[in-house]
Amino acid sequence: MSINTGNEKVVGIIGGMGPEATVDLMRQVIAATPARDDIDHVRMLVDNNPKVPSRIKAIIEGTGESPAPCMIEMARGLENQGADFLVIPCNTAHHYYPDVAAAVNIPVLNLVKLTSESVKKAQPDLSKAGLLASSALQMIHLYEPWFEKHDVEVLYPQSDDQQVVMALIRAVKANNSTAEQIQAYNRAARNLADQGAQCLILACTELSVMSDRLETSLPVYDASKLLAQAIVREALVCE
Repeated sequence: MSINTGNEKVVGIIGGMGPEATVDLMRQVIAATPARDDIDHVRMLVDNNPKVPSRIKAIIEGTGESPAPCMIEMARGLENQGADFLVIPCNTAHHYYPDVAAAVNIPVLNLVKLTSESVKKAQPDLSKAGLLASSALQMIHLYEPWFEKHDVEVLYPQSDDQQVVMALIRAVKANNSTAEQIQAYNRAARNLADQGAQCLILACTELSVMSDRLETSLPVYDASKLLAQAIVREALVCE
C-alpha cells in the first residue's frame, strides 16, 4: 500500500552495500531536491542492511552465497512498507537486478541503464568510456551491453592499477583508506586517460564516497549521483 502524499512517490532503497555508500546516496538525494522546507524533501524508506552476502565473494572469489535471495526479501519488505519504486545503489549488485525486479510489483530503477544513457546524452560523440569500479563488473561485463547500444567501448585500468582500485574499495568499506591508496587510484585514472578514455565513470558506490579525491581533466560521471537525480525526478513526478 502506497504511503505517498499527493503526486509524490516514496522510494525504497535496497542498501547496506556498503552502509556508508547508502548514506552518501541519501545525502545526494537531499542535495538534488529543490526543497524550501522539510516537507519538500523526498520520503525514503531505507533497508541499510550490511548483512547482504558479499558480492565480491559470490562473483570474484566464487566462494560465497548469492545475494539475490536476501535482496529479494529486502525488496519485498520495502514494497510492503509502501515504497512506490525501488533502487539498488550498489553497481555490482545489479548482476541480480533481473531477480529483484521480477520479485516485486513496483518499478526498480536500473542504475547501469540510467548511467549509460545519461553519459551518452551528455557526450553524444563519446566512443570510449573509462570505468572505475569493482573487478566484478569487468568479470560479468555489467556495463558493456548497455554501452554497446550506444557504440561506446568500455575501458578498465590495466591489471596492476585495477588491483589498486579494488584495494581502495575494500579500504573504504573498512573506513581506513590511506593517502597512498588515493595517489595510486589517481594513477589508475591516468591510465584510463592514456588508453583513450574520453570520460571517467565512477561505477562503485565506495568510489562515489571518494569522488572529491579524484584528480583528472576528463569529465567524471558518478553513477550514485546520477541515481540520486533520477530518484528525485521519479519521486517528484518531474518531466
